[in-house]
Amino acid sequence: MASRRQGRGRSAGGAAGYPRSLRVNALLREILAERIERLADGDERLRMVTITSVDTAADLQGATVYLDGLAEGAVEALEEHRTQLQREVGRQVRMKRTPKLRFEADPAVLAGERIEAALRRLSGAGESLPPGGEPTHDDARAARGGA
Repeated sequence: MASRRQGRGRSAGGAAGYPRSLRVNALLREILAERIERLADGDERLRMVTITSVDTAADLQGATVYLDGLAEGAVEALEEHRTQLQREVGRQVRMKRTPKLRFEADPAVLAGERIEAALRRLSGAGESLPPGGEPTHDDARAARGGA
């Protein structure tokens, strides 16, 4: 019978049960979102940018910042402000190294947009559906070209 080990004097639900990388990712996301919001006041390209997540490398030397709502020029604007954003992270977080930031469009958001576009195309083909939204047998037969 295996026993469950708990940290010395720490509750199971506290920081001991929450991996460091997840805490760092959440903290970086919060700091960067706040700073980008302030930068957006002066840079139109950053107005509709949302940070969806941050993925920090295991050695904490790099972090990929995943974004949604990328307006044209947003990645370039973030690259221009990268050192300023890194400096802000270094100022607010006590870490041995401040991770080098890299900005990318969130692949999950892009996949969701592709699925949504496909659903729109399908619903455009199904605009003649009855009010209940379900095709009748006659509708299905007509769609197949039968009588």
